[in-house]
Amino acid sequence: MQRLLGGVGGLLAAVVAGVSAFAADYDVVITGGRVVDGTGAPAFVADVAIKDAKIVQIGAISGSAEQHIDARGLVVAPGFIDVHTHSDDIADKLPTSDHFLKMGVTSIVVGNCGSSRLNVAQFFSTVEKTGVSPNVATLVGHNTVREKAMRGVFDRQPTAEELAEMKHLVDRAMQDGAVGLSTGLIYLPGRFSETEEIVELAKVIAPYDGIYASHMRNEGSKIISSIEELLRIAREAQVRAQVSHLKLSGENAWGRTKEVLALLDRARAEGIDVAHDQYAYTASSTQLRQLIPGEAFDGGRKNFLAVLADPKGRADLVAKMKKNILGRGRMDYAYAVVASFRGDATLNGLNIVEAARKLHGSDSIEAQIEVILEIERRGGAAGVFHGMDEQDLQVFMQHPKTMIASDSGVREFGEDVPHPRGYGNNARVLGRYVRELEVLTLEDAVRKMTSLPARHFQFSGRGELKVGAWADVAIFAAAEVTDPSTYKDPHHYAVGFRHVLVNGVAVIRDGEHTGAKPGMVLRHAKAGASE
Repeated sequence: MQRLLGGVGGLLAAVVAGVSAFAADYDVVITGGRVVDGTGAPAFVADVAIKDAKIVQIGAISGSAEQHIDARGLVVAPGFIDVHTHSDDIADKLPTSDHFLKMGVTSIVVGNCGSSRLNVAQFFSTVEKTGVSPNVATLVGHNTVREKAMRGVFDRQPTAEELAEMKHLVDRAMQDGAVGLSTGLIYLPGRFSETEEIVELAKVIAPYDGIYASHMRNEGSKIISSIEELLRIAREAQVRAQVSHLKLSGENAWGRTKEVLALLDRARAEGIDVAHDQYAYTASSTQLRQLIPGEAFDGGRKNFLAVLADPKGRADLVAKMKKNILGRGRMDYAYAVVASFRGDATLNGLNIVEAARKLHGSDSIEAQIEVILEIERRGGAAGVFHGMDEQDLQVFMQHPKTMIASDSGVREFGEDVPHPRGYGNNARVLGRYVRELEVLTLEDAVRKMTSLPARHFQFSGRGELKVGAWADVAIFAAAEVTDPSTYKDPHHYAVGFRHVLVNGVAVIRDGEHTGAKPGMVLRHAKAGASE
């Protein structure tokens, strides 16, 4: 009898286990939210069901689920796609990428501004083995392949053999899944390249239907010729194009938004598939080295140190820097702020004028230039540069082809005084430019963060809340979302994002990171193709 009861008990346990295993119709059901689906269409109230990392139903859902998320009073949107980041070291430094996820970003593109990992296959392998929270795609960087092929002396055109090597490196990266080619034409060694060189490299990505993304040669007084160069490259190589971080930098360029946008609109009317991205701040961020004429670095750091050691060379360099700053209509470097200097962390957060007073007891232009040169001599530093106009920013933001992208690298909480965009970019758009200033509607802002980048960069199945799409979802309180991160005090996560899912897995739950790392590598659809 006891054996019989035990057998019945075992049978019942098995039945219960079987019922538990198959009871749930869905993995996750998000109920009662205000769905903003990413297309720009008006919001509507609905439930969203997720199964096996995909969205399987939208509407009134009655089935059971392993997890329920009550989204009443909240916006349910596709996870945001940031097409311009510098988080190439995501797997090494911060796989959880809390700063991106806490402002709703679920997919990032690295390899921008001409700088990327050279071996894309190895990069993707590391990302997959380590595990990361957001999805990751990469471009292949022109500066990276140029430096590899030309081996140190860059103020010239590549030889036929060097160009062939560069083309081979780009082709290998595309075969390994890169989504396109990026240039950073204010940076070394790309600033010494001619347009024809870039056209030849862009032709390599054309069979893969890759995209050409460019930090152009000039974003100030010469922006028109810089855009024309980008359009020429896209036209001759027959590729899609992306203007990275569209802006008008420097007071002498302010107010030219209509001229810039008219040029881009004419190009689209002629059949060039070109779009642009933008961060929601009037300051940029890059290396302070960009304040030093590039010729000082031809031949590498060794040449720069030699210039500093030579009295005449140093004097000529200082004179050129004075001419450059005055030529931009500025009397000093107060617009440039030290963000991250390993050589002396006490300078972080000071502008160059303040740093000159601290180090030299003088705020003369000569003392400021000495600070810049000394910082670079001691290893260099990242900086924040205040140089854009708020009205220009808003006009660019309203254009239907402008995406929202942070231009941020990895943000380790509490480290240095970085640009706040890495913590607050998407939240700032939703809080300041949608809710407070009404520059954009909520639906259009979400479109600029989701379906627009997904379509232009060809991320299939992402960027929209629809049946069959990958379940990347951002759930936030539209009335509360904001960006407490500031220039002086940047280390604050965005506020208002309750839950974020990547491929159906919660990475943010009740505002906190879960530690989950469900991010996927986003290889280009034509990876592995051959010419």
